[in-house]
Order: sequence, then C-alpha cells, then structure tokens
Amino acid sequence: MNPELLEAVSCDRLHHDLFYLCRDPLPFRTVSYTLPWHTKNSLDEADDFIAAEMRKFSDRVTLIPYKLKPFRCNSSKPLHHWYSTPLPEDPWYDANCIEVTLPGTKHPDEIIQLVSHKDSMSWINSPGAHDNAVGAVANMELIRVLSRLKLDRTVRVLFCNEEHWPWYSKDYAENAKLRGDNIIAVLNQDSLCGKSDSAAASQLRTFASVYSSHEGRALAEFLRQECEKYQLPLTVTIAPKTSMKANGALPAPHDRDVKFLVNDDDGSFIKAGYLRTVMNLGSYPYGDPQYHLAGDTPERVDIINLELSVKLLMAVILDIDAGGGRVFEVL
Repeated sequence: MNPELLEAVSCDRLHHDLFYLCRDPLPFRTVSYTLPWHTKNSLDEADDFIAAEMRKFSDRVTLIPYKLKPFRCNSSKPLHHWYSTPLPEDPWYDANCIEVTLPGTKHPDEIIQLVSHKDSMSWINSPGAHDNAVGAVANMELIRVLSRLKLDRTVRVLFCNEEHWPWYSKDYAENAKLRGDNIIAVLNQDSLCGKSDSAAASQLRTFASVYSSHEGRALAEFLRQECEKYQLPLTVTIAPKTSMKANGALPAPHDRDVKFLVNDDDGSFIKAGYLRTVMNLGSYPYGDPQYHLAGDTPERVDIINLELSVKLLMAVILDIDAGGGRVFEVL
C-alpha cells in the first residue's frame, strides 16, 4: 500500500461528524429522546445523517429495520453499569441499523467487515462520544476514503445499536453465516482513543486491539505490525479479551487456557463462527473514567489520536484487500 493514501484521512471531517452526533445538533442518540420541535427521535436523526453521508460515497446503503427497547436505569449497580434489561411491559420502538457496502472487483465474495454501534446510552443522558460516536465517525471516514479506490475485495460496514436492547449485530452475524458470507476479517471499532486521564494529559496516543479467539489474535498482531510498518505514532497494545486475574495482570497471549470474553458486537460475529474478529478501542483494560457516564463528551476526545487510529485501520484494510486473509495467519 502506498503510505501517501493515509493522508486522505481528514481530521476536520472526523471533528465535524463527532460534534454533529454528540453535541450540535444531536446531544444524544437514543430512541427515548426527541429534540424540542423535532418530529424524529435523536437516534433516527443520527441515522438520517449517517445514511445521507454514506450515500454520497456508495450506492449500496441499506437501512435494516428492527424493534428495540431502551435499557432501564438501575442506580443500585456499580456506577459504570447502571443499565438494566427492559421489562416485558416496556414499549418497543422502531429503529434501524445501516449497512454500507463497497463491492470488490476481483474477489467480491471475500468480505472485510467493519462494525460500530452508533447509539448512545439509553439509560442516562450521555453524549456517548467515546462510546461510541468515535467508532461511527471512524467507519464513516473509512468509507469516504476507500470509495475513491478500486478495491479487490468487498468492504462492508454495519452501523448498529448496542446501548439499546436487543443487539441487532447478533441477528446480522447469524444471517451472514446462514447466507454463507465469506467474511475474512471483522474489525469492531468501539471506544477508539478512550484512555485514562493521565494518558490524555501526557498526550499519549493509544490504540488497543483485543481478541476473543486464537484466530483473532493473529489479526490483532497484524494491526500492531501495520502500525510499525507505516511508522504511525501510536502506542499499540494487543491483549486477550478476558477478565483480569487476581493480581491485576492480563493473561499471557500464548496461554491457551485463557477463558475469553465473547461479548460486544465483535462477540456476535465470533458466536456466529467468524473467528477472525477483533475489537479496537483506545486502551485495555479500558481506562476512560467517563465510560457510560454523562461526562463522555466530544471535547474530551483526542482528535489527533482518532485520526491516527483511522489511518491505522485504513492501512490494515488495504493490505488485507491486497493480499486476502493470508496476510495474517494463526500464530
């Protein structure tokens, strides 16, 4: 891949999209909040914005309708986990996920799947900047840039909802498996550049790729190698997505007895049988003190960190597009 292609990633566009989705005009992205004098809820308005932007770069933008419920709020739980499963009598809302496809020309049956949830917390009023407007705008920018290129393989994005119930990514992944979709890699962008206050204060630019399968570990390692290859000024870590041990240390990457956590939208694909899957975020264990809180604002996002993260993802996508799944192998 020509490294000059990475310069097409726009920090200004990322900043614009981020503030559009979680400051002005949309303070939140949830079915349970509608701006005064508006006729659509804020999640529907976010969908309108994302879909309209993506239609400028792809003629294959599909809204996938389904029904969901907002999570309830249970303040007796730990602070960052106040969400609670809706009750049977709670109302259902109509919502959408968005699929965007850039068809490949040589091997269109081989799919590089990108994922990000676009909604914000439904149990509290939070802008949801790191969780997960950053992932949504990162995938939007990737579509913009990749649409200018002639791709060998198909790149497909799912903009879904994870802060409401139930997760549509589960049905999406299962349907892909039933169709026999040949997904050669899954990259879930969730909470990119989210990090501790101390890391932010020291202007440390971070990227973490975590995996829940041994096949996913090879993809995560490829991400780290790509960062070194293209000399991006990011501190990249990879780790198994697992519970912390008693001493606070993560298990060794070669530990085949590790009990992986198979959750989040990446977990939906792993459960469906797509094991070459990773979740990309800003730190692991996740260090953002405003996780799932009202303080998750766009002003706290390190936009340079986000730009560098998108450049890394684009390098990874283009090199997988050029070489297929063989560019990273199970170690």
